[in-house]
Amino acid sequence: MKPKTSSKAKRFNVELLDNDILCVVFAFLDLFDIVRCAAVCKSWNLIISKSRLMHSLYLERWGNEASSSSMDMEGPLNMVLEDLATQRHRSALVEGSFIVDQWKGHTAGIDQCRMKMGLILTSGGDKFMRLWSSENYKCLEEYSLSDLAPLVDFDFDESKVVGLTGTRICIWRRNGTRSIFPSREGICTKGLCMRYMDPEAMVGCEDGTVRVFDMYSKSCSRIIRMQNSRVTCLAVGDDQLVLSGSPYGSIAVSGLLSNQQVATFTPPNMRGVETLCYNPCSHLVFAGSSNGYAACWDLRKMQSLWNTRVSPNAVYSMQYLRNDTSTLVIGGVDGVVRIVDQNTGKILTRCVMDPSVAKLTSRNSLYGSVERRKVKRLKGDGAIGSIPMTARPRIKCLAVGMGKVVTIHNTEYIRMWKFNK
Repeated sequence: MKPKTSSKAKRFNVELLDNDILCVVFAFLDLFDIVRCAAVCKSWNLIISKSRLMHSLYLERWGNEASSSSMDMEGPLNMVLEDLATQRHRSALVEGSFIVDQWKGHTAGIDQCRMKMGLILTSGGDKFMRLWSSENYKCLEEYSLSDLAPLVDFDFDESKVVGLTGTRICIWRRNGTRSIFPSREGICTKGLCMRYMDPEAMVGCEDGTVRVFDMYSKSCSRIIRMQNSRVTCLAVGDDQLVLSGSPYGSIAVSGLLSNQQVATFTPPNMRGVETLCYNPCSHLVFAGSSNGYAACWDLRKMQSLWNTRVSPNAVYSMQYLRNDTSTLVIGGVDGVVRIVDQNTGKILTRCVMDPSVAKLTSRNSLYGSVERRKVKRLKGDGAIGSIPMTARPRIKCLAVGMGKVVTIHNTEYIRMWKFNK
C-alpha cells in the first residue's frame, strides 16, 4: 500500500507564493490580463497597485508603450494601467484596424442596448430582453416582457436588471425572479426615459419632472422639477448630478441630494435634445440633437466649449468609455459611427461597414449565424452618399467598451465593432 499523504501536503495554495514571486509573474502579463488579476482578490489587487517591485518590473517590460504617454510614471501602478488602457482605447478607435461582427439577436426590431462588465443587454419587439457575452455573443440570460406594457428603458448591474414599462418599474434578479413596483407607488405620469444608479432609478416623465425611486423601499423618494415640457433623455453622474433634455433644446442640471437646480443651458442651433451623456471625470456635458448638432459644456466654468454639426441628420446616441476624457462615440440616422474629440468637438474619424467586401467569416449561434465583415473609414461626410443604406442602417442606440462599440439599428441584428491598435 502507498503511504497516505496528508491533505496539507497535497494542497497547494497560491497564497503560499512570496509576493516578490507573484510580482515577477504579473510583470509578464499584458495590460488586460493584469487588470483581470487585480480584480481576483484584495491581496493581488494590493500587490499590483502598491508594490514598487511590481511597478518597476512592469514598466521595465512594457516601458516603451508606457513612456509614450504623458502619464505620471511615479504614480500607483493601477493609475498607470488605467491611463495606458485609455490611451490604447483612443488609439484603437481613431487609428486602428477593425472589423464588425453582426448577429440576429431578436425576432423583431431591437431599439436599445447597454454594455457593462463584458456583457451586453438588448431589448426587442419580441417582448424579451437578452443578456449576451461581448466575447463570443452567447446569450447568457433571457427576461420575458410578455405580460407587461412595452419596455421604455432599462439598465443593469452585476445582480439585477431594472426596466421601465409604462408607469411601472420592474426588477429582474439575475436568477430570473421578478418584482414589480405596485401601481400606487408608480410614476403616476408616463415615463419616457430612465437611468439607474444603485440604489435608485431616475425616471424622466411627460410632465417635465424626474422621479427618483428607491430600489429597496420600492417607493418614490423625490420628485424634481426639471423641464417645462416633457423630459426626452437623462444622464446621471457619480457626483449625484442628474441632467435632463427637452424637445425644445433646453438642458437642466440638478442635484439628486438637494433637489436644487444647478444650471440650465439652451444651446443655439439645437432643435431638440435626443441624447445626453455626462463625464464626471472632466465635468463635461454632451448633448445630441434632432437636427444633427452636438454640443458640450463645462460645468465647472459654466460655459460652452463647442457646438458643432456632426451629422447631416438626427443624433440618437452618444457614449464614451468610463474614465476616458478624450473620445466620444456618436451615432444617428445616417448609420455612421463617428469618433469625436471630447474637448474640441472635432470629428476624428467616421466608420461604416464596407459594402464592397464580402463577409469574411460566418459561424452559427443559437440565434443564427454571426457574420464578420470589414469596416472602412470615411474621409468626410461627402462620401456617405455612396454607401448604401443596407450597410449603414440608422443607429438607434450604442454602447462603448474597451476597444469596442455595440450598435443596434431598430432591426433584428446586433453589431459589435471591434477596434485593434
